[in-house]
Amino acid sequence: MWRVIPADDDLRRDGIGLDVDDSAWPEIVVPGHWRHHPQFSDHDGPFLHRRRFTMPEPEHGRRRWVTLEGVFYQADVWLDGAYLGDPEGYFMPHTLDVTALSRIGDEHVLAVEVACAPQTSHRGKRNITGIFQHWDGIDRDWNPGGLWLPVNVHDTGPVRIDRYRVLCRDANEARAHLLLSARLDSDQARTVTIRTLIDGELAFDEQRRLAGGLNEVNWSLDIADPALWWPRQLGDQPLTDVAVEIVVDGEASDLRRRRTGLRVVAWNNWSCSVNGERLFLKGANLLPTRAALGEATPDELRRDIELAVEAGLDALRVHGHIAPRQIYEAADQLGVLLLQDFPLQWGYARSVRSQAVDQARAAVDLLGHHPSIILWNAHNDPASVAIGIEGDTTRARLQYLAAQQLPSWNKSVLDRWVKRSFERADPTRLCVPHSGVLPHLPLLDGTDSHFYFGWYHGDVRDVETLAKRVPRLVRFMSEFGAQAVPTSSDFIDTANWPDLDWDHLARHHGLQKWVFDDRVPPADFATFDKWKSATQVYQSELLRHHIELLRRLKYRPAGGFCMFALNDPAPVVSWSVLDHRRVPKLGWRALKDACAPVIVVADRPPDMVSPGQVIELDVHVVNDLRTSVDPAVVDIQARWAGGERRWRFGGGVPADDCVRVGTLEFEVPETLGALTIDLTLTAGDITAKNHYSTAVTVVPE
Repeated sequence: MWRVIPADDDLRRDGIGLDVDDSAWPEIVVPGHWRHHPQFSDHDGPFLHRRRFTMPEPEHGRRRWVTLEGVFYQADVWLDGAYLGDPEGYFMPHTLDVTALSRIGDEHVLAVEVACAPQTSHRGKRNITGIFQHWDGIDRDWNPGGLWLPVNVHDTGPVRIDRYRVLCRDANEARAHLLLSARLDSDQARTVTIRTLIDGELAFDEQRRLAGGLNEVNWSLDIADPALWWPRQLGDQPLTDVAVEIVVDGEASDLRRRRTGLRVVAWNNWSCSVNGERLFLKGANLLPTRAALGEATPDELRRDIELAVEAGLDALRVHGHIAPRQIYEAADQLGVLLLQDFPLQWGYARSVRSQAVDQARAAVDLLGHHPSIILWNAHNDPASVAIGIEGDTTRARLQYLAAQQLPSWNKSVLDRWVKRSFERADPTRLCVPHSGVLPHLPLLDGTDSHFYFGWYHGDVRDVETLAKRVPRLVRFMSEFGAQAVPTSSDFIDTANWPDLDWDHLARHHGLQKWVFDDRVPPADFATFDKWKSATQVYQSELLRHHIELLRRLKYRPAGGFCMFALNDPAPVVSWSVLDHRRVPKLGWRALKDACAPVIVVADRPPDMVSPGQVIELDVHVVNDLRTSVDPAVVDIQARWAGGERRWRFGGGVPADDCVRVGTLEFEVPETLGALTIDLTLTAGDITAKNHYSTAVTVVPE
């Protein structure tokens, strides 16, 4: 329990010392967020937090530190009225030296003013908080401000390890090569011994001469006959403990550990290989487990990774945020690959550049040892004028295209500074300057793609046209999907259906009615439940169509995908297939079925066909297994009222490949009504099924 009160200039001057009586101030739990205190549920801060504690002074030769493990988003810190510093950045720890102050007495008070200014537009943001502020998947009025992780007081010897980084540069069955670096904070110039331990055993030690203050130290280490870490589809996930200990005058001064995996990652034209084995990435965008990140439990965080495994996914894109450490630990243990976004989302003011560069380096310090992370992305959707934010109008489309093609400070300057910072800190991984940017001058190559065909623009089938005309744009689609009303929809007042408070739902729950009016119009349904069901059917069919198409294009040219999205962080109407209570939508089943290791798929038939029309549909089998599926038989049955037709194809499907097994060619019958096509693949103990339908009708000329 801490004491907390809204901050003002008087408190900054008179409310920070030991002699201040704060007994009448409200109490608040740390870790937490001030918005979840009943008195401050609509407050944007800043807030002054105070905590009294008793601690004997540090022993002779020892140093004392205060670490704020997580602060949303900026802070000013005092101990016993003495100013310590002004840390900024929500995802990394901030440590301050309190040795001298701790020797004055045993009674202390720590005062922390926390500020998290609202971000009122998708342009000109100033807080590097990513999707936690002003985003359409969380209440636009939500403020995540607070001390969301613990605050610790701890002692070290005369030299402290200020930061410690472990990177695996390359690995094979004979040798793994590690790059290690540390920043050491020494009380004075001195000689120390740096010991490196692998799984508790001494692997290397050397003496270094340090200056007083901060010292950057870099070294490397080879591990013979390593146990390689693999994605879950390719092998096991052994982890290796790499520790560094600083020894001063024969005594341990400080120790840090990193648990890592020994593996090497390579990308070639958006196809990923791990330890030399190519892998088609079936993935989803992972959103925060909770909007109030400090209230997400370790079990909840791990459960989101387990659900990805349950869906048959190989990868997750940590979308627009850096998650708590339990997410990365679970991904390491379960073999799920992570594409990590830096928390820049949409447009930012010029003033953020210095902080963005520093925080990118801090992200590598914090996360670089996790073998599950295979890519850094410096900025998500820097072309901040986007269809979907401002509506699908001609003006919005022209603005969107201009933002994609023309130079801008965000896309052309900020993103390249952040990318350079990542590359300097981590030479072992690919870093892209931004996500969702189309090919543009001067390089024309573009990055991963965001296309919402069937939602913001066009028809769901337009993705097929795109793949044929500009194949490079589907090399890696990292966002596609459609909103659907969640099963857990009790946050929606449906009493006056269909006259809901649509403005409230848009601002606080993300619902995009102007898109629904075009795709699944609420006015067409007699009840809310029928409309909810229809939105889930629409989402599931769109996801299925996109995923089946991209899997058919496996390595030709698609290297994988990340659908949008896996999970909801709050009660919202969103693109996720699991709602805020992790109750699945129909899209969850579509995702699982489309991501099975072996699938049989056909070209999607037209929504309507005419009697006598000739249909030609190619049939493919996609095999993600590392062994061939041979022999295999595909049985196909087309049915209509009063008739049917059957086909059978046989042969083998190589490991990790996609093959066309045949073509269905037939004339549409004269009988009007439903026409269904069922596909069944059998190969030993492997069975895969699929189903398509269309309507036979007379189409007016």
